[in-house]
Amino acid sequence: MSLKAAAQALGQALGQVGGWFFMNKGGSFAAMIQRLALFWMLLGGSVFAAEFTQADREWWAFRPVRQVVVPAAGAGWALNGIDRFIARKLAAHGLPPAAAADRRTLIRRVSFDLTGLPPTRAQIAAFLRDDSPGAYGRLVDRLLESPRYGERQATLWLDLVRYADSDGYKSDHYRPEAWRYRDYVIRSFNTDKPYGRFVREQLAGDEIDPGNRDSLIATMFLRHWIYEYNQRDVETQWREILADVTNVTGDVLLGLGLQCAQCHDHKFDPIPQRDYYRMQAFFAPLLPRDSMPVGTVAQRTRFFKRHQAWATATADLRRQLHAIEQPILLERATGEGFDKFIDKIKTMIRKRPEDRTAYERQIAELSERQFGVEPAKLPERLTGVTKAEWERLRAELKAFGAQMPEPLPQVKFVVSDAGPVAPATRLPKKGDAVEPGFLSLLDPGPARITPPPAALRSTGRRTALARWITDPDNPLTIRVMVNRLWQQHFGRGLAANASDFGKLGEPPTHPELLDWLAGRFVADGWSLKKMHRLMVTSAAYRQASANGLSEQADPANTWLARAPIRRLAAEQVRDGLLAVSGELDLESGGEGVASAGSNRRSVYRRVMRNSPDEVMQTFDLPDHISHMPQRNVTTTATQSLLLLNSEWTRQRATALAKRLAKRHPGDAAAQVAAAHELAFGQAPLSSQLNDALAFLDACGAAGEPPALAALAEYCHVLMNANAFLYVD
Repeated sequence: MSLKAAAQALGQALGQVGGWFFMNKGGSFAAMIQRLALFWMLLGGSVFAAEFTQADREWWAFRPVRQVVVPAAGAGWALNGIDRFIARKLAAHGLPPAAAADRRTLIRRVSFDLTGLPPTRAQIAAFLRDDSPGAYGRLVDRLLESPRYGERQATLWLDLVRYADSDGYKSDHYRPEAWRYRDYVIRSFNTDKPYGRFVREQLAGDEIDPGNRDSLIATMFLRHWIYEYNQRDVETQWREILADVTNVTGDVLLGLGLQCAQCHDHKFDPIPQRDYYRMQAFFAPLLPRDSMPVGTVAQRTRFFKRHQAWATATADLRRQLHAIEQPILLERATGEGFDKFIDKIKTMIRKRPEDRTAYERQIAELSERQFGVEPAKLPERLTGVTKAEWERLRAELKAFGAQMPEPLPQVKFVVSDAGPVAPATRLPKKGDAVEPGFLSLLDPGPARITPPPAALRSTGRRTALARWITDPDNPLTIRVMVNRLWQQHFGRGLAANASDFGKLGEPPTHPELLDWLAGRFVADGWSLKKMHRLMVTSAAYRQASANGLSEQADPANTWLARAPIRRLAAEQVRDGLLAVSGELDLESGGEGVASAGSNRRSVYRRVMRNSPDEVMQTFDLPDHISHMPQRNVTTTATQSLLLLNSEWTRQRATALAKRLAKRHPGDAAAQVAAAHELAFGQAPLSSQLNDALAFLDACGAAGEPPALAALAEYCHVLMNANAFLYVD
């Protein structure tokens, strides 16, 4: 709490017990209160700690994760610990669980949940044939080991970090290297990288493991902010970028809306404004890098030593060359040009990179993204004595080439620190300097930061933050991630607001279960696959979606007496249609492709913020500008009209018809049965089969060839059905 705020609070208290006693003519009551507050702090009184009430400290999200004993409830129904917690709640509310879902429903549900794709006919047949006790568990294991698993989980993570292949704003420039982060995320999920390691790499991979290419790519987590190329006020732009990085870190990893404390103390949660800037100070030295060396500390030390020797030997030559080249390059700058910036920023840009402070480097390099220089054209722009001098200096510099160390391999579009000394972080308006620190309610002291080896040219701040966030004793991180996984499989988190564990969010419906899962998560080595398996093998997950008693008594399904019915996400609609038609291209990885004309999975499409895919946007695709903890699910006429009238959907129906005709030539009944199994995972009822055959007979005469055209029309109907668009 600031001195002014402390004075105001103390003034209010004193006023209630006789503030008149302290008044004197010509004096300032407020000034006197400030002196009293200062005197109190000098005596050792704590103003800052007084901000937090007992209710703040006892809020469920800030309490340590408890060791919970699994209850004995659910005998005869429970399959694992999850079910026993749910059974106890169901019994308390007088609700029985739903019956188990049939096997066809179950394989479709778990396939979409874990891989984002419908099961194939072969997978369905194999599962139905296997009537041994462990059949379902083996199915889950196969899905978790599929490369498709990582692609599905990455889609959900990329929503959180607002991943895109473009800058946004009007220009929406393409980011040609961003896809490497997407592939890193997919690899991490497929290899079951421990979640703690996954988080640490994204926050500080360049400091933690600088010789690991993936660790550097992971830091693109801090590069997904939108960027405007026509921004004269670069300092404000940089403050907005730092705020964006701070906010997303809080949203994604801590489940807290830190941004509400950016301008003032949080109105509802125990997050003072000072805490916001304590957290932001970890990112204060951040520097976006278009190219960065990959090398271990030892490799970088050797490189740095040789480079320093070369830099010292050539310092005077390079200084003279800079004095000749810089004015001409800036004068002929392309794009918006150099002259649009204020003098302060121009001065930063004119400096040699090695002469800039960390802050000057941040602002200058951000500014330089808005214009280009053309060093290749220097020889034709220099004349007379100046050109002769420039050529002499270049020749002398070239003579030192043998002393220049061999460059290390490079990775693009990542981050590092701007140097070993961080720019100051200050409170807005007040100007008070703020050192890095965590949420004071949980850890009020200054952050313990260990400087990294000198060769990294970094501060170690982000490593300190990463270790605090992934400390098993941090009550937020593990609860937040476990809750996100629960939301994925049950439609709603145990705590409904997946990215707001503060007082504006709802407390968990099953707090003991959430803590038990969090404890299991840590005990299992932060394994996401093990947590997925635990959830989807529970009896609660395997329930049918129909339960008449609970639908009346608990329409929101708060107590989990039935499985939720869920509409497919945008990517699942598109990928599902391609999978059913037999056209889905399962090639993995690589640069993003344009959605139009490509049959690759949606996770590999090029995400241009200003040019979303038409089909997926209709089905609530996020804008990739804001953090998205849970997709919106709308039901609109536009969705039905698009599926009915889109040429793209009709092409998928025709492809499915050709697939069926090739597999079952001349056998309409077999074609209909296969179409239902592909689209819905279910065999058609006899009444559905009879209706379908009648439809094919009635439509057959209108097409060319008649049977194929009629079959395509029928496939088009199936692709528009709720049984395709929803998972039971």
